[in-house]
Amino acid sequence: MLQIRCKNNNVTRSFAEGTSLIDVYEDFADELQMPYPVVSAKVNNTSQGLKFRLYQNRDVEFLDARGGSGQRVYVRSLSFLLYKAATDEFPGSKLFIEHQLQGCLYCNFRKRNAEAVTDDDVARIAQRMRDIVMADMPFRRYEATTEETVRVFRERGFTDKVKLLETSGQIYSDYYMLGDTVDYFYGPLVPSAGYLKVWALEHYHQGLLLRLPDTANPLVLAPATDQPKTFGMFAEKLRWDIIMRLSNAGDVNKAILKGYASELIQVSEALQEKKIVKIAEEIDQRFRSKDKPIRLVLITGPSSSGKTTLCKRLAVQLLACGIRPVSFSTDDYFVNRVDTPRLPNGQYDFDNIAAVDTKLLAQHLKQLLDGQRVEVPQYNFVTGQREYNGKRLKLNPDSVLIIEGIHALNPALTADVPDDMKFRIFVSALTSISLDDHNWIPTRDNRLLRRIIRDYNKGAFSAQQTISQWPNVCQAEETWIQPYQETADVMFNSALNIEFAVLRTHAEIILSSVPRNCQEYSEAHRLLKFIHYFIPVSDKEIPPTSIMREFLGGSSFKYH
Repeated sequence: MLQIRCKNNNVTRSFAEGTSLIDVYEDFADELQMPYPVVSAKVNNTSQGLKFRLYQNRDVEFLDARGGSGQRVYVRSLSFLLYKAATDEFPGSKLFIEHQLQGCLYCNFRKRNAEAVTDDDVARIAQRMRDIVMADMPFRRYEATTEETVRVFRERGFTDKVKLLETSGQIYSDYYMLGDTVDYFYGPLVPSAGYLKVWALEHYHQGLLLRLPDTANPLVLAPATDQPKTFGMFAEKLRWDIIMRLSNAGDVNKAILKGYASELIQVSEALQEKKIVKIAEEIDQRFRSKDKPIRLVLITGPSSSGKTTLCKRLAVQLLACGIRPVSFSTDDYFVNRVDTPRLPNGQYDFDNIAAVDTKLLAQHLKQLLDGQRVEVPQYNFVTGQREYNGKRLKLNPDSVLIIEGIHALNPALTADVPDDMKFRIFVSALTSISLDDHNWIPTRDNRLLRRIIRDYNKGAFSAQQTISQWPNVCQAEETWIQPYQETADVMFNSALNIEFAVLRTHAEIILSSVPRNCQEYSEAHRLLKFIHYFIPVSDKEIPPTSIMREFLGGSSFKYH
């Protein structure tokens, strides 16, 4: 008999070898009284599907779809459901699950006859999805040699999955079937389609919008907000992919194996520099306008988006336009640590706008725009005190003021400045390369890897500590940053298509240091699993001005 400890209630019970997680859950269900339906579990801090069978003593934690591993299992399963329904109704069609918008997944859907997608088409696919859910069709997992798995996908014309698996270096690979439809996912699924009761499908632009459950209450749909500027950024990224001839991780790996890593880095950096030049030229044009010229440039983005390096690279390009930028960070206006608001767990809430002395910042901003010389503070993160070290700023007639920070687009910071004097920039790793047509990589994974590497290199936090803090960071982004991103005049995508191949060389050893007996191991294990799909590339050819250098080290810019 096995000893299985349920971490949800810290009770240990005996089970026969080979017992499935579903059976274990049913034994505990009455006393657990989970608030929402269970969709997956963690076994010794590793995500597993509910069909997983136990053959040794284990710790088990059951999960619903509110967030983290459980939510990812639900969304992956829902993606497969959509793919099956689309191909059942439209044989020969192609579905590309491209990126996540707020509360939704955007999917590019191409019918075999290349006709435009209609509302009736979407209704047919949605009805087929409902039929599969009502039939409670099981998801079946198969494990085979990678050669055999590649053969399965090659026979069906899945070149994206063939390239991914051929370059993955794995001896064995899993694939899934839903009815007679086959697909590949890099994580577990729910046991059957009957688990997928909360979703909606809508016609959006030339594709499909798959609406997802709310992370706070997975029994209802997450609110969907139209994000035209964010969507436009995704469209721009696809144009860059065409230029780079890269659609997925397999394409990146094939290019690396052919010796094109250096070229990929150079072209990616050149495309970003081209975008920065374009932004600088737009600022220059509006700065020299006779009708209310721009005097203030605001740059914001979530954690590890690269906003500090973008600020410095933009300053260089503005100088090339004949504009002298003057800049400071909102971080320097943090209140003293003793006055910093706290989270419910007692930790300091540095992401709260109340952590910034908005009154002093507004005063200094008015003085600078009035042409006065101002001594601005510098925040000492070691002592937790605001200091004055003789940094004095003054705007000359040929100057613009650049303010960088997570609250830069919050109207509360610049309420006294007319909107037509502001130029707003939102920067993030908005999109990155996908593993294949149905496995996209969330932008937060890109930024989390960056932050783990930077924190570790600076000696600030271990990987375990950074992962532990990440949920609070993401919650703060949803509260303080995302509501204002669509107000930006321009969006900048700081991700590079070859980035994960470079990050792997740094992240692998750092993530491997996370102990298996802590809850953060689950996230470390997941991140390690997906970066292993990328062939590692040295960072030696990443230029010193690259945004990536903000996280890897070796930047030619100075950061304080």
